[in-house]
Amino acid sequence: MILLHNILQIPIKDNSIKTECNAEPIETEDTYPTPTVGDNDKWGFSNEDGETVIPLQWNDVDFFSEGLAAVENDEGKYGYVDKTGKIIIPCQWKCVGHFSEGLACVTNENNKCGYIDKSGEIVIPYQWLSADEFSEGLACVLNDNEKYGFIDKSGKLVISCQWEYAQEFSEGLACVSNDKKKHGFIDKSGKLIIPCQWKYVYGGYKFEDGVVEVLDFNNKYHTIDKQGNILT
Repeated sequence: MILLHNILQIPIKDNSIKTECNAEPIETEDTYPTPTVGDNDKWGFSNEDGETVIPLQWNDVDFFSEGLAAVENDEGKYGYVDKTGKIIIPCQWKCVGHFSEGLACVTNENNKCGYIDKSGEIVIPYQWLSADEFSEGLACVLNDNEKYGFIDKSGKLVISCQWEYAQEFSEGLACVSNDKKKHGFIDKSGKLIIPCQWKYVYGGYKFEDGVVEVLDFNNKYHTIDKQGNILT
């Protein structure tokens, strides 16, 4: 499968390291049609019964999100189709992401990222080295100095690019790491709510139901709440 997948090295509880591709399908109601590949190594989409409903004609495809799915043509360019297989946004980009909150990240030939709307119009200019999906109204972006910050849906930088690493917002907080590779959490104003002190954050770096599991630098596991209190 395509797109902006990251390779993760995840500490697991026997002190070994698991390496995996962060390529799980995003949470979406658009389960079907689902990607399927044929004997010719071409991709299309099938329904719940396994029947091909969008022909096997693409070099690669991604899952549907907000009614559109990314596809790659024979020239290695990406665009989007709807659930009937109709090309809604022509294949023209080097790399693309899922639609989220009405916008999708796209990468041009100069390896700069911007955002399009569902008509294919560029609404946030190409200027970032990388860019993530919008979540809770904000998206994580990487500037030319290789620091992470966050923009809003108008493209305004609302949290300055100052972090060595950052993840999307969930339950009002986003995981960030400093130049010492210590992880903490900021709120939507950019205020550091949970100090950068953790070696690793589990659960996709996100809080779920107000808690998240973390690993300290003594390789001990804890559960913390959104105020940073250690619960276990």
